[in-house]
Amino acid sequence: MRQFGASNRYLSAVHRSIPGGAHTYAKGDDQYPEGMAPVIKRGAGCRVWDLDGNEYVEFGNGLRSTTLGHGFEPVLDAVRERLSEGVNFVRPHWLEREAAERLIDLIPSAEMVKFGLNGSDATTAAVRLARAYTNREMVAVCRQHPFFATDDWFIGTTAMRAGIPEAVQRLTVQFSYNDLASLVELFDTYPGQIAAVVLEAENVEPPATGFFSGLRDLCDERGALLILDEVITGFRWHERGAQFIYDIKPDLCVFGKGIANGFPLSALAGRREVMRRGGFIDDADRVFLLSQTASAQPWALAAMLAVIDTYERDQVADRLHRIGAELRRGIEEVVSAAGLSSHFQLRGRDCNLVYVARDQDGRPSQEFRTLVLQELIGRGVLAPSFVVCAAHDESAIRHTIDALAESLPVYRLALDHGIDKVLLGRPVRPAIRQRG
Repeated sequence: MRQFGASNRYLSAVHRSIPGGAHTYAKGDDQYPEGMAPVIKRGAGCRVWDLDGNEYVEFGNGLRSTTLGHGFEPVLDAVRERLSEGVNFVRPHWLEREAAERLIDLIPSAEMVKFGLNGSDATTAAVRLARAYTNREMVAVCRQHPFFATDDWFIGTTAMRAGIPEAVQRLTVQFSYNDLASLVELFDTYPGQIAAVVLEAENVEPPATGFFSGLRDLCDERGALLILDEVITGFRWHERGAQFIYDIKPDLCVFGKGIANGFPLSALAGRREVMRRGGFIDDADRVFLLSQTASAQPWALAAMLAVIDTYERDQVADRLHRIGAELRRGIEEVVSAAGLSSHFQLRGRDCNLVYVARDQDGRPSQEFRTLVLQELIGRGVLAPSFVVCAAHDESAIRHTIDALAESLPVYRLALDHGIDKVLLGRPVRPAIRQRG
């Protein structure tokens, strides 16, 4: 029986000093079963250890950022070398050019690059560029894709919009993925007002045949820029991005998370004609693009270059797909054997698997999701998703499949006799919500 005393003592104290108890909402203890929210002490590969000494196979490593696993030595060696030379200077470091040129060579749509600290920075910079370039103010975002930025232009579309002026909220509108007609309707409703269309290449639903080519034509026809959010898909679907796989031709694209294996780095890339507005120009108003004290740190850029070297040498993206496919097969086999295929389902690409837990009526259920988390954590698996990293080895995958198989009789008991019989505390809640 696992004990969580040290983690629980930490959590009861931390809420006095940190709003919500964590610096990222998705890492909050409200996202985990009550009394079973491990506080991490260290990690290695695909495994982590909490304050109580419990060991877990971890999925979704670093919110999908540590695609090579925790403590990946070639990346750490590259970072250590640069750290010893200094971390910040009054002028650019020579590595900035090498990193930019390497990324331009890698990403099909990239003609210029600007580095930032996280995906939100880069996506917001892309929106600002699009507004300046088109001389329009509105933005259309895909409603099925859950998160684009921490900034007002996007958060105003969520349930957690307190503090965001209504005038700002009205500038962002939503369309549906794989539904060009829903976007046409927005263009018709707001003629000549939409500066950019923002979406991911793929979340849990793959693009329909012709969707992205039609989207490209529609943006050209209506004078809007196409911004592709590759914060997750880049360096997970492929080191050249999902745009390479699906032949997407964005005007601007943004990368983050796996680009530096968890170190804080993002990149905005795109067409020179648009990107140049953030530089030295005389023929148009300059755009305040990305300008941060801690951006483009040489150690972060060194991490990115080591990641790219590893991906190209070891075909990491292919490995992520193979590991995920193996995990999918094993999970679907044990779920089917338990007769629960209509209640527990995997969704998404093999390299980016998430799960849906359904109640007695077949509806997605936070209570049943909490039950799955509860049972897996108790068996040494920390799995808010089943998103793999390259460090997930055969023993980790087998451990995970076995842990889920052992959990499914409890799931069946909850379906037959009520979840209150087996759920030990309150259910998890949406990370982005209005109250509570």
